[in-house]
Order: sequence, then C-alpha cells, then structure tokens
Amino acid sequence: MIPELLSALPLTLAIMFVALIAGFCLALVATTFRVRRVPVISQIADLYVSYARSVPVVLQLFVAFYGLPMLADVLHVEDVFTATIASMVGLSLYHGGYLSEVMRPAYLAVERGQHDAADSMGYSFRQKLTRIVVPQALHIGLPGYGNSIIYLIHNVALVMYIGAADVMATAHLIMERDYNQYQFGTYLVLAVLYSLLCLIAWLIVRVFERRSAKYTSKTAQTKIKLTPSV
Repeated sequence: MIPELLSALPLTLAIMFVALIAGFCLALVATTFRVRRVPVISQIADLYVSYARSVPVVLQLFVAFYGLPMLADVLHVEDVFTATIASMVGLSLYHGGYLSEVMRPAYLAVERGQHDAADSMGYSFRQKLTRIVVPQALHIGLPGYGNSIIYLIHNVALVMYIGAADVMATAHLIMERDYNQYQFGTYLVLAVLYSLLCLIAWLIVRVFERRSAKYTSKTAQTKIKLTPSV
C-alpha cells in the first residue's frame, strides 16, 4: 500500500504549501490592519480572524467547496473550483486567521520604547522594522508559527471530506478495495507519514529559531544603544 499512498503525497504537499504561503500573506495583511487599527478595515480583519479561529476547519472546507461555485455564478465567471482548489482556499483562510493571532502578539511584545527610540534616532519605518522590530518579533513568534504549521499538516487530512484525492482519501480507497482487511496497518502507515511531516516542519523551525537567536542578540546590542539615557 505504501507506493499507492506515496503517489498521493505530492497533492497533499501541494495543498499544504499553497495554504502555508497564501495563509502567511493573509496573516501579514490582517495583522498589519489589526495593529495599525485602520478604521473599518481593521474591524473586517478582526471578523475574519474570529471566523478562522472559531469555525471548525472541516466546516470551513465545506463553506469553501460549496461557496466558491456560488460566487462564480454571482460573478458570471466559469466555475473552475475543484475540490483541490477549494481545499487550498479553505485551508489558506484558516491558516491565515490562526497565524494572525501569532503575529500580532509577537509584534506587540516588542517594547514601545524601542519604536520611540528608533523614531528619535531618525530611523525610517523600513529600517525600524528590519533592524529593531522584526528580529525581536520573529524570535518571539517562531514557536507559535511552528505550532501553526503542525496544526495545518494535521488539518490537511480533512480535505478528503470534500473529495480531494489526498493521502487520507487514497488510504480509504485502498481499505475499501481490500474489504477493510488491513485497516490497522494502513492507519499505522499514515500515522508514521504524518509524524515524519511534522518532524521535518519542527526541525526546520528549530533551525530558524537558532538563527533568530543570533540576530536577536545583535538586536539587543542595538537596543542598548537606542535606549535613551535617563
């Protein structure tokens, strides 16, 4: 069964990577509006984050699967939204909302005095972010970001409920073909496969955590220089 399961792995990884990238972009935009409190738009961003974090993921997938064709009909465009595309959209919205609640506290955890000191030293907004705020916020938010990736890997298994032919759906097809003779073995192989994916994600995040610690130490030196003397 392993070759058959591995044949469905590329689709599973494609759904996961699209959700990772699109979700990160959505989280970045939503966090920007929520932190800067742009009228109306920030409230819409809050509503989006609340939806992503409150509604079960499988229900978000159903909303995307049945809602996208309706949207195409309203806009009078061709309905090209397959189960795979609906899976990518649903998981991207979920991941973006969840990740926004990782980014926002990490940004707010940076002391306000750091912002004021950077402004008083004549730093531009880009310089302040890249040299002072982002290195510290990145180090704070990386553990939460790693958790969000692992949750996303877990939730990719739910796309089988809307018809996407991922690893989990392929496993169920194999079991039905074999009259459910090898259920334990099939689920055990799936458990090992998902564990390996989570382990790889954790190791990658750990590498970035160690590298961010070095940048944070450099930023701490800059922080001392930027702190106004009493």
